Amino acid sequence: MAKKIDLWWPVAGALRLAGLMLPLILAGCATLGPDYRTPESELPDTWQREADPSLVRDETLVRDWWRLFEDPLLDELIVAAEQGNRDLRRTVARVREARARLGVARGERMPEAAAQGSVVRQRGSENSLAGAGYTETLYRTGFDASWEIDLFGRISRSVEAAAADYQATEEEYRDGLVSLYAEVAQVYLDIRTFQARLAATRGNLDSQEQALRLTRSRFENGLATGLDVAQAEQLLASSEAEVAPLHIALSRAIHSLSVLLGEPPGARFEQLGEVRPIPVPPPSVAVGVPADLLRQRPDIRRAERLLAAQTARIGVARGDLYPRLSLSGTFAFESIDSGDLFKGSSRAFGFGPTLRWLLFDGARVRNQVRVEDARTEQALNHYEQTVLNALKEAEGAMTEYLDQRDRLEALERAVAAARRSLQLATRLYRDGLVNFQNVLDAQRALFDGENQLAAARGHTAMNLVALYRALGGGWVVNEEEIVADESSPAS
Repeated sequence: MAKKIDLWWPVAGALRLAGLMLPLILAGCATLGPDYRTPESELPDTWQREADPSLVRDETLVRDWWRLFEDPLLDELIVAAEQGNRDLRRTVARVREARARLGVARGERMPEAAAQGSVVRQRGSENSLAGAGYTETLYRTGFDASWEIDLFGRISRSVEAAAADYQATEEEYRDGLVSLYAEVAQVYLDIRTFQARLAATRGNLDSQEQALRLTRSRFENGLATGLDVAQAEQLLASSEAEVAPLHIALSRAIHSLSVLLGEPPGARFEQLGEVRPIPVPPPSVAVGVPADLLRQRPDIRRAERLLAAQTARIGVARGDLYPRLSLSGTFAFESIDSGDLFKGSSRAFGFGPTLRWLLFDGARVRNQVRVEDARTEQALNHYEQTVLNALKEAEGAMTEYLDQRDRLEALERAVAAARRSLQLATRLYRDGLVNFQNVLDAQRALFDGENQLAAARGHTAMNLVALYRALGGGWVVNEEEIVADESSPAS
């Protein structure tokens, strides 16, 4: 019985020591570093152009804004891009990486145990004080365990930083979604715009060919000069030369859109090559209020989460200024005879707390704290600048959209007048009342006007896309949303 007490008394002593230290541990537990608070952002209550009747304070239309164009093919392309875009998939992988890093940080709160086993053949030196050339085999098996007590919250701050980093990667994913939706829609509108410009160019070519036939007929009848014929030929050839660049731009846009979908460049050529009209924007635009940007724009939310993570790292760095308390223990069987390995007499153990306090490091830790302080200040300024940039982008997108609509209306009137002008000039030239220069001027004006009108229709739709992108449209604000897969964060 005495032998048993002699074997286990260190265990009881270690437990008594831990019990005596527990009140001290609980009393001393405090989380180092500043507690994070979301910074206040001063935003105006209204938009500068909010008085325009085209802008509506309604955020319900912001999420699936592309459906407002009532184009089923655009809806299909948006879905395909979300599923196949490679850059978005890479962002999803970064989300999984950050989730795993959060699991690593949380794991520091738990005890660590490791099993071990060894067989060592050893021989002592004949010239040493012990050993005298004796050779033996040592068998050993057992486990080690250690547990760092989060005395001053260093581990808690580390988990806090990892959680904020994980949330920041989720916002990065959402920001990628917002950008991808907008880019797909803008390239699609580019395709329809080039098709509309090609159609306008071909229509003008027909009109110019008719004018050329007219001048040749009049020249053959002595009613026109060779100069009229040459000018008509020159205008027609110049207009024909505009077709090839439009074809090239159209092909590039189709290839770009296919790659955005994660497909080979020519995969959608036949489908997208089918001519369709430019989608018409809705008469009103839901814009909400400026304060919605803080809640809706993923880049702002990401910058705020990065600031939270960096604030927590101040506490992690300050933790190195204070003692670290760990509880550790070892239990093993050791024997020079394998047959005796698991006998009671082969037991070996060691238990007890370990306190480590860095007393001198050449001010390395204190300077690391200053590093984290400076990085936090940088993160705060980055957040504030992101908010200002978002406000600037939203205001600018509203102005461009509204002004482009006004320009589109003016161009429609100008093109209607140019068509009447060409009809009148052609009729008067046929009757011999004006020279051919009037017809040339009218044809050039109509050619330029219809190209500008087609481009303006596309730009108006693209400006609406840019506006919804600036507002952060394209996803639902849901703090519990799980990105990429349904598994919960590692814990």
